[in-house]
Amino acid sequence: MTVPSGASAAAPDLSGWSCPLPLRDHPRVVMGHGGGGAMSAELVENIFAPAFGGRLLAGLGDSAVLELGGARLAFSTDSYVVRPLFFPGGSIGDLAVNGTVNDLAMSGARAAYLSCGFILEEGVEMAVVDRVARALGEAARVAGVEVATGDTKVVEAGHGDGVYLNTAGIGLVPAGVDIRPQRAAPGDVVIVSGEIGLHGVAIMSVREGLEFGVEIESDCAALGGLVDAMLAVTPDLHVLRDPTRGGLAAALNEVAAAARVGVVMSERAVPVPPQVANACAVLGLDPMYVANEGKLVAFVPRERAEAVLAAMRAHPLGAGAAVIGECVAEHPGMVVARTALGGTRVVDLPMGEQLPRIC
Repeated sequence: MTVPSGASAAAPDLSGWSCPLPLRDHPRVVMGHGGGGAMSAELVENIFAPAFGGRLLAGLGDSAVLELGGARLAFSTDSYVVRPLFFPGGSIGDLAVNGTVNDLAMSGARAAYLSCGFILEEGVEMAVVDRVARALGEAARVAGVEVATGDTKVVEAGHGDGVYLNTAGIGLVPAGVDIRPQRAAPGDVVIVSGEIGLHGVAIMSVREGLEFGVEIESDCAALGGLVDAMLAVTPDLHVLRDPTRGGLAAALNEVAAAARVGVVMSERAVPVPPQVANACAVLGLDPMYVANEGKLVAFVPRERAEAVLAAMRAHPLGAGAAVIGECVAEHPGMVVARTALGGTRVVDLPMGEQLPRIC
């Protein structure tokens, strides 16, 4: 916030303050409610969770872990409204598969089956629908998952944006695996699997027609194989999270709030590729809040961190893995970054999304 000059610190005149962020008391839905930040959390906590109830939903994880017929299943659903439909490094079809597969993987599950719903706008070219379907099918084959059921709906021209997708997925959780945000504990080492910010900047570059001297490709990928490699080292991974909407900052804040721990991270240690750093500098964005679609952040017991990091770096999707911080008992629910200048700053949960419609 910006305080007018001359205002008293003890009793400020709030009527003169200005705030660049949207107000949180909205009688109508705004774009920020879909951004994965504080406004999204308020929508879920104040409307959806009370309406639906239930113990499983209360966990608010990337997927729910269910006991069914003696098996432990992970179950997740997601919807995709990305614009444009095709971008460097992927498409809405790739996102629909990889996003759901990754949500299941964040519970330690290997995805087995997906459902897929196509919501088509009247007038969209059949060639576009075919291209999206082919991309989705190929992504499923690469991820080792089968599209087992689906649905198609058509809305009137002007009431959609070409193609929207919804996917749900199920997968088996191995015995002895208990991965959830509430398990983060003081002493845990925080590891990110590679360079951040690529997906969000790739979407922005094609959407806005921006050029940064080099083509930036999305990191869109299915992370099930990487998680398998980590679990082969130890089943005792405390937390896994894929930092999509709201970026790495949102993922760390969600874990800190769920487990009531503090997180201390080093800004220097976070792997930000030069092209993302340059683009964010030009556009006034913070890479910590830019979406990713092929990265994960892990909270690992300190005694297993070195072995897990080595296993990640041995996998193609974790070759750039880096330790970025640790969990602490101090300042529970808060994420603090040590800056390059030796100071500290609070890394807060974003209000909404810096760039909407990125997945």
